[in-house]
Amino acid sequence: MRAYLGIDVGSVSTNIVVLHEEGEVLASLYIRTRGRPLEAILSGLAEVYGLIPPDTDICGAGSTGSGRYLAGVMIGADVIKNEITAHAVAASMYVPGVQAVLEIGGQDSKIIIMRSGIVTDFAMNTVCAAGTGSFLDQQASRLNIPITDFGELALSSAVPVRIAGRCTVFAESDMIHKQQMGYKLHDIINGLCEALVRNYLNNVGKGKEILSPVVFQGGVAANAGIKAAFERALKLPIIIPRHFGVMGAIGAAQLAREEVEKAGATRFKGFKVAGLPYRTSSFECGGCPNNCEIAEIYEEDKVIGRWGARCQRWDVM
Repeated sequence: MRAYLGIDVGSVSTNIVVLHEEGEVLASLYIRTRGRPLEAILSGLAEVYGLIPPDTDICGAGSTGSGRYLAGVMIGADVIKNEITAHAVAASMYVPGVQAVLEIGGQDSKIIIMRSGIVTDFAMNTVCAAGTGSFLDQQASRLNIPITDFGELALSSAVPVRIAGRCTVFAESDMIHKQQMGYKLHDIINGLCEALVRNYLNNVGKGKEILSPVVFQGGVAANAGIKAAFERALKLPIIIPRHFGVMGAIGAAQLAREEVEKAGATRFKGFKVAGLPYRTSSFECGGCPNNCEIAEIYEEDKVIGRWGARCQRWDVM
């Protein structure tokens, strides 16, 4: 059984997917990164190996996300791509002709505009997390409600309360004020969903022409209240793919397949890497006024990758 491996290493979660050559997801894994991406990658590889059929032949591997270089050198990735490309490729696989991709994760969000299968524009959140999943997590904790109940409660509201969602600090104080005024809990929750969507469209989606089909992916897509709020704001139907939470990893696996088909061979080291000792370190290069901070990773006692330099001085061949 021929398949391809995709890894998406983010600040909040690490997602791993094994994709059959015909596009079916054989195994998927969502684990918390918890600030330790190296450990998350190793434990994730060991776990996903136990989920796939024993006759699975991994013909290629790809990595994406903020930790894509770390993951790429560890597994011997055939392709290391940014999140925009990976999410766009995955969305196109499940919704041919997609023209807008809304992606909201734990601490970042992005919008991708596509025309005729090509990315024509994109944007990401910069300094504020008010339009991300962490915004809802904070408010759910404040209200003492499981985040999994947010969507159902929001859908039961007929009159959302307008809450200032431009900043998480202002949103929390405004939410408390609305509680003290006696507004119903499900109306406040619906208002929080609308605040997140309003923040996203006013900041990340500002100036973008959002046309149908629109695909919504990322962990926040599990929240039915956010989906409904997007549909009200855009006046367009929102499509949520089956594997919405691991679309970046799916895109990385598909990109690896395309790369291997061109190259004719894979650099994937195999799942044995999960049992090898790895460590990371960093140092400051004083070779020029840039003073680049160089990060490096060791496999056993051998340096297998470095990044952070503005020149080729520290490249590992």
